[in-house]
Amino acid sequence: MPDPTFPALHIRPPSGWLNDPNGVSRIDGIYHVFFQYNPDQPVHGDIHWGHVSSPDLVHWTEEPVALVPRTGGVDAAGCWSGCVVDDHGVPTAVYTAVPDHAGNAVVALARSDRDLRSWRQDPRAIVPTPDDPAIEDVRDPFVFTHGGRRFAVQGAGHRHGRPQLLLWSCDDLTSWTAHGAFLTDDDVVAAEVAPANIWECPNLVQIDGQWVLLVSLWRWTDETHELAGVRYLLGDVVPVGQGLRFVASAGGPVDEGSSFYAPQVLVSGGRALLWGWSWEVGRTDAQVAAAGWAGVLTFPRELSVVDGVLRSRPAAELTGLRRGRLDFEPGVPFAGVAFELVLAGAGRLVLVAGDGTETVVANVPEPPPPAAEDPAAEAAEATEATEAAEATEEPARIFVDGSLVETFWSGRVRTDRVYPDAASRWRVDTAADLTAYRVGL
Repeated sequence: MPDPTFPALHIRPPSGWLNDPNGVSRIDGIYHVFFQYNPDQPVHGDIHWGHVSSPDLVHWTEEPVALVPRTGGVDAAGCWSGCVVDDHGVPTAVYTAVPDHAGNAVVALARSDRDLRSWRQDPRAIVPTPDDPAIEDVRDPFVFTHGGRRFAVQGAGHRHGRPQLLLWSCDDLTSWTAHGAFLTDDDVVAAEVAPANIWECPNLVQIDGQWVLLVSLWRWTDETHELAGVRYLLGDVVPVGQGLRFVASAGGPVDEGSSFYAPQVLVSGGRALLWGWSWEVGRTDAQVAAAGWAGVLTFPRELSVVDGVLRSRPAAELTGLRRGRLDFEPGVPFAGVAFELVLAGAGRLVLVAGDGTETVVANVPEPPPPAAEDPAAEAAEATEATEAAEATEEPARIFVDGSLVETFWSGRVRTDRVYPDAASRWRVDTAADLTAYRVGL
């Protein structure tokens, strides 16, 4: 019997462990997504780079494993997160190589052909572990350009200390120059928006003319690590000597759900696409072992900056998954493994277990009414603005694929996990206009 919890339409292999998306890129018109991957067990260890490709963001092909830990090599304990750069026609992975444990992580390179199927991993590191007592961990290089030069930013910090991002110039990917801290929590906005001990998986991109920095929050709490979500920071990239500094002006959560971390962004074709990692929430180790798989990547999301706020929406191509209308009535339980709901107003999605237990899986609130500083003087303008907003406001969309639920509304998004079984049913409670689709390939 098929596993009703398996997210078959999302990126993940049939078995094994999956975490961070890596190397998201578009080469010669083909999208490539790599990811942290343990092919042998559904646990974090022996990390490879798995690989899928797609011409259209809907149909994905599982490709050969790209990067492999090498016994005795700089990546013997794992090929961890990084990015892919089209380096003068040569696709090049810039990744965290772990020789024995995370505290000794370095940066390494691997090069490929234009199909990104055959990889040559360099034998030596290009960036060593920092010699700085304030830095216990460093990882996740992300390459970007500024002012016609190429730079890389790395996540860093200390479990008993403070987070920071390191900056390197790397016009030649084989020769990196250190420029110290790109951002620390001395930045008041960053400290308030993104409190952590280590900032992981930094992404720095321009969206709608605005610099956007993403950081994942790694915290040390009660002598154990906590993955505390992902934040965005808007701000300026300011030249300082031969290097750069980031000065934050605003920020907030990238995703408001219970299971989202370590995203990576691809800017291509005039838009910014994001994938994130969703881990297993609410499953025991025994349940994960029995399932034989753990972790999944989200659907691709389009990012925009509107009125100083980072907004998310499903990638436009995802309508290509629709396979006809789903016939049911609001308030009446129905069976389904993969579907999309489109709501014109408030509503909620409930999972009803075989014993009648109910779990609210997604909850779309009513949009707040528009505010006016002087209602009497600005009545006409407020009415016009409200009518325009109603005409352009996108409906809420809820995607369910096995155990993965992604809810989009008013530019916001939540990623959550819930585990139906064969006896489970779904119910939609809403008085708003509702359209439902079966989704599949």
